Amino acid sequence: MADQAQNTADPKKPAATKPDDDVVGKVYDSRLMGRLVKYLGPYKLQVGTSLAAIILNSTTAVAGPFLVKAAVDTYLAPIGTLSWLGRHLSRNPSTGITEIGALYLGALSLTFFLEFVQTYIMQWTGQKIMFDLRSQIFRHIQSMHIAFFDRTPVGRLVTRVTSDVDALNEMFTSGVLAIFEDIFTLAWIVGIMLWMSWPLALLALSVIPAILYATKRFRDHVRDSYRRQRAATAKINSFTQEYVSGMSVVQLFNREARAFKDFSAVNHENKLAWTDAIFAYALYYPVVELLSSIAIALVIWRGGIAVLHASPALAALATQHPLTHPVVTIGILIAFIQYAQRFFRPIQDLSDKYNILQSAMAAAERIFKLLDTPAEIVSPSLPKKGNGTGSIEFRNVWFTYQQLSEEDAFFAAQTTFDPTLQPNPNIEWILRGVSFTIHPDETAAIVGHTGAGKTTITALMMRFYDVQAGQVLVDGVDVREQDLISLRRRFGVVLQDPFLFSGTIAQNIRLGSDWITDQEVENAAEEVNVADFIQTLPSAFAEPVLERGSTLSTGQKQLISFARALAHRPGILILDEATSSVDTDTELRVRIALERMITGRTSVLIAHRLSTVQTADTILVMHKGLLREQGTHQELLAERGLYYKLYQLQYKDQELGAASQAVPA
Repeated sequence: MADQAQNTADPKKPAATKPDDDVVGKVYDSRLMGRLVKYLGPYKLQVGTSLAAIILNSTTAVAGPFLVKAAVDTYLAPIGTLSWLGRHLSRNPSTGITEIGALYLGALSLTFFLEFVQTYIMQWTGQKIMFDLRSQIFRHIQSMHIAFFDRTPVGRLVTRVTSDVDALNEMFTSGVLAIFEDIFTLAWIVGIMLWMSWPLALLALSVIPAILYATKRFRDHVRDSYRRQRAATAKINSFTQEYVSGMSVVQLFNREARAFKDFSAVNHENKLAWTDAIFAYALYYPVVELLSSIAIALVIWRGGIAVLHASPALAALATQHPLTHPVVTIGILIAFIQYAQRFFRPIQDLSDKYNILQSAMAAAERIFKLLDTPAEIVSPSLPKKGNGTGSIEFRNVWFTYQQLSEEDAFFAAQTTFDPTLQPNPNIEWILRGVSFTIHPDETAAIVGHTGAGKTTITALMMRFYDVQAGQVLVDGVDVREQDLISLRRRFGVVLQDPFLFSGTIAQNIRLGSDWITDQEVENAAEEVNVADFIQTLPSAFAEPVLERGSTLSTGQKQLISFARALAHRPGILILDEATSSVDTDTELRVRIALERMITGRTSVLIAHRLSTVQTADTILVMHKGLLREQGTHQELLAERGLYYKLYQLQYKDQELGAASQAVPA
C-alpha cells in the first residue's frame, strides 16, 4: 500500500512495479553462492579452522555408541574374541570399563571443545561478513542518483540492509555449516552401521524413501507458506511505515478505525501464512519421528532375533569378519539403536536448513539486484574544473522524469527537439526548451505556479538528474563533465521542509564537515539570527536533536538549516520556498539573514510570495515547463504579462486579507 501511495502521489515516479520482497528463490543457486563465497575470502583462516573443527567434531560425535558396543561385547556380554579396541584394553573388566568410560568422557570433552571453536569462529566471521556487506550496501545506496529513490520505497532499502543481511548471516553460521556437519555425521554413522552389520543397516535405512517423500511434500507446502509470509510481512512493514508517518493526518480526519481495519486485514494474511506453516511443521515432525521409531523397532525386532540365534563361535567370527559374516551381537544391537536415533535427528532438522537456505538465496537475490543496479549519474573519468565564478546557464534544456526506452528516446529526439515538429504526446516534459543565464554574484528568482518546473531547475543545477537534451553549465562547464563532489560542494541549499538529523545542533550545522570550526558554527548561527535562541538551550550548541528535529519548531529548524548552508561557505546559494512555512517574526529574521547570505555569491530563490523576490537582479517566470518571462521586477510589471497577473492576484489577496482583519468582530 505504501508503494502504491508513493507512486500515485508523486508524478515524477513511474508506475509501480511488482515488489521483490516476496521472492522465494531457489534452495541453492550456484551463481549466487559463488558470489557469496567471495565474502569469505578475507577470513580464509577462520573458515578453514571452523571446517576442520566440524570434520573432527563429526568424528568424535559418533564415537560414543561404538565405545558402548566395545564395553558390552568385551566385558558385559563377552563373545570370546576381542575386537581391535578390545585387544588394546585391560583384561580386567573393572579396569576395562573404566578405560572405556575415560575414552567416552574424552570424546565428549573434545566434542564440546570443537563445538565451541566452530560456533565461536563462525559467529565471529558471520558478524564480520555482515559488517562488510552492510557497509557495501550502504555505500552503494549513497552513490545512487535521486531518481532511484523516487521510485524505490525506503522500507525496501531498509529491509536490504537489515533483514536480508541477517538471513545471509544465518546461512553462513547455521545453515551451510550445519549441513556440512550433518553430512559428515551421517556419513560416519552409515559407514559404521554398514561395517558392523550391513543387513541390519539396510533395514534401519529402509524408511528413508518414506522420509524423503514426506520431506518433499513438506518442502512444497512450506515454500508456498514462506512466499506468503514474505509478501505479508512486506505489506505490514509498508503499511505501518506509511500510517505512522502520516499519523497526524489519520487522527485529524478520525481515520483510526478504518486504518485499524485495513491493518487487521493485512495482519490476517500474515497470520494465515504462519498458521499454514505451523500446521506443516506440526505434521512433518511427528511423521519423521514415527518413521524413525519404526526403523528403530525393526532394528530391535530383527536384531533381537539375530542375537538370540547367534552362537558364540559365529559372534567371534563376525567380530573378525563383519562384512562377510554379519552376525549381530548384543553390543551391535545397542549401538545400532543409538546410531539410528542419532541418524534421524539431523534429518528432522532438514526443514529448518531448507528454510534457512531458501531465505538466504532469496535475500542474496534481492541484495545483489540492488548492488548490480548501476548509478546512472557518476563523475566522468576525466572531470573538468569550472572557473569558480558562480555563473549558471541553461541552454535549450528539455527534461522529463519519465524513464525513456532507447526507442522512446530516439522518437522523442526526432519529434520534440526539432522545432518544426510537434512534441511527442506520450512524454510529459517538465522543462521544454528552457534557456537562461545567471551571472556571477547575481540573485535570481524563479516564480510560477506549482508544477511549473521551478524545483526541477535547481535539481538539474546540482546534477541530481541528467537532462534529455540541452546543457546545464555551472562555472562555465557542463555539469556532466564535472566531478560530482566538487560540483555539489559549490552549492548551499535550504529547502522548504528543513531536515535535521539525530545528534546535536552543532553536528547538524557542521554535518560531518570537520574543517568547519566551532567558532565558524557559532558565527554562522549569528549571521542567520538563530544564535540567541540556541544560547537559551540548556546545552547550547551541544543540545541534542531528536529524529527530524521533532522538539524544534519549523522556524527554528529552518534557521538552523540557514546556518548549515552558510557555514559551508557555498559559492552558489539555493533557497527553495525557504520562508513559506514560517511565522511572520521568523520570516523577518530570515529576510535579514538572506540579505547577509546572498552578498558576494550567486543566489537562486524559489518563492510563491512575490514580495520576497522583488529585489532580485533577475526574475524567471515559469509556466508549464516553459520560461515565459525574464527580467527585473519593474520590467516584468511593465510588460503586463504573466508576472503582472500573478502580482495583481497576490496583491488583491493581501488587500482582502487586510480588509477582513480590519472588520470588527
